[in-house]
Amino acid sequence: MEQNYIVSARKYRPTTFSSVVGQKALTATLRNAIQSNRLAHAYLFCGSRGVGKTTCARIFAKTINCANPTPEGDPCNECPSCRAFNENRSLNIIELDAASNNGVDEMRKLTDQVLIPPVDGQYRVFIIDEVHMLTSQAFNAFLKTLEEPPAHAIFILATTEKHKIIPTILSRCQIYDFKRITIADIIDHLEYVAKNEGMTAERPALGVIARKADGAMRDALSIFDQVAASSMGNITYESTIENLNILDERYYIRLIEAFRTGNVPEALLIYKEIRDLGFDSFFFLTGLAGFIRDLMVARDPQTAPILDTDSETLAKMTEVAAQLPPQFYYAAMSLCNDADMEYRTAASKSFLIELLLIKLCQLQSPSPTSEAGHGEGQSIKPITTAGAPAEYSPVTPPATPPPTTPAPQATPTTPAVTTAATPPATATPAAAHAPATTPRQRRTGARSAKTHISLRDAFTDKPQETAAVAPEQVRQKRNHFTDKSLADAWEQYMELHKRAHVLCNTMRASHPTRKSEDSPELRMLVANQPQVDVMLQELPSLLAFLRSTLSNDFIDLSVEVNDDPNSSAAWNDRDLLRHIVETNPYAAEFISEFNLTIS
Repeated sequence: MEQNYIVSARKYRPTTFSSVVGQKALTATLRNAIQSNRLAHAYLFCGSRGVGKTTCARIFAKTINCANPTPEGDPCNECPSCRAFNENRSLNIIELDAASNNGVDEMRKLTDQVLIPPVDGQYRVFIIDEVHMLTSQAFNAFLKTLEEPPAHAIFILATTEKHKIIPTILSRCQIYDFKRITIADIIDHLEYVAKNEGMTAERPALGVIARKADGAMRDALSIFDQVAASSMGNITYESTIENLNILDERYYIRLIEAFRTGNVPEALLIYKEIRDLGFDSFFFLTGLAGFIRDLMVARDPQTAPILDTDSETLAKMTEVAAQLPPQFYYAAMSLCNDADMEYRTAASKSFLIELLLIKLCQLQSPSPTSEAGHGEGQSIKPITTAGAPAEYSPVTPPATPPPTTPAPQATPTTPAVTTAATPPATATPAAAHAPATTPRQRRTGARSAKTHISLRDAFTDKPQETAAVAPEQVRQKRNHFTDKSLADAWEQYMELHKRAHVLCNTMRASHPTRKSEDSPELRMLVANQPQVDVMLQELPSLLAFLRSTLSNDFIDLSVEVNDDPNSSAAWNDRDLLRHIVETNPYAAEFISEFNLTIS
């Protein structure tokens, strides 16, 4: 008759201290306590899931009742007590699940059983799993028995959440903290299991399983069974990542290469591949952030031991990490953290990730606003593709040139001409917005000037000239404009910014006036200081629009708070009501008919 299948987590569960994986220091302490006969009456085993707490408790219980323990301190598995334990018929070992037996009544039943002496052997061992699930009343009912048990009773409590256990229980136990099992130990044990089962397994595939298990051997064996079933005993790297729906690290390595070379299109295409495979954008974001962190750790030999992985993976990550400087990883981790915080509120998740990838690609590119490359990653720079020049100018926004302060004039009617030291207000966009040049750009000035490309050039029929402008072409405009044309331009600007409600309301309530007849200097009176702040913030853009629309580069605007007590902005509620009554007789009749008053 064919034997029933047993999952690996049960089949390969350790039966001796020697077969426990990843807990050598702890098992050595338990062995020494047994061999020296220095046994406590209560133990508390703490640690995350799947690290061997209950397994070690069973081995400990079996060993202290073994008639012929080995010289290493392990049970013999041959004596009547060991055979009874292995066949699940031992009366000296009682296991209780506190998750489903957490009340006072269950604790009272347990304290009654404690009084019964062992049938064979020397001790009766009570293993209480998930002890943190006991209620406060159950803890208090158990407290006296735990403090003064009979000589034949030993308690072993196991928990994943030690902080939930009351201090009076902790003070009566010897506490053993189980550590997470390292990836290297998990891989070695999985290789042993695969060999015993007659399977072939690639070590990188076992590394994927070990990292997925997150330090829990039970989880690793369960995942191993799953992958082995899907691959029919031939566990390869490809079948493992496909079965476990894990994003292949080779995608991250390709992205790092794109970041190193500043290849934005390649990074965006890789992200599209990942999305086409069905991976969630947030899953990709967290995976990328974790991979960059691991590279940062692996790059420095002093921090490399922090990275819990096998030697082959560590060597590969160290090689990849050396391609970029430490400053890149610090800035990249900060950008990933910002994207993680913004992800939940972002309207377009994919747009947020694509923007992150563009910033990461540009971390290694010198900032166009700095000669020494300071401020890297602080702004988005133009995307260059294959064949594009090395030096480039920033993308020119489709706005009018910023305002310039006019030179002092001898008389109000004399037009001013800028000198060679004064930048012209009507210079070409490339010259008006040119960044500070680097030494290399200064050495290659003429050649670079001819190859610069902007988005505005791509949408105009005639390419813009970047050569020096003749003196007669830089003369500032000073055309006469009427009050009506000023009012029309004012309304046009409000129409262009109609979504800026505070700005439009302020401009609608306070039209500008000339400081003197035909003067380009304008004055605007607003109701309060917050409106002044709004207008000052908008002033550069507003002046540029007015100067361009009215063809007068000498237009200037001052914004002040209206201190006139007779101004409508200074009226209180009663003044406003009186004004309404005086100007609208129907409003007066309405107020009188309904007997309305101001409270």
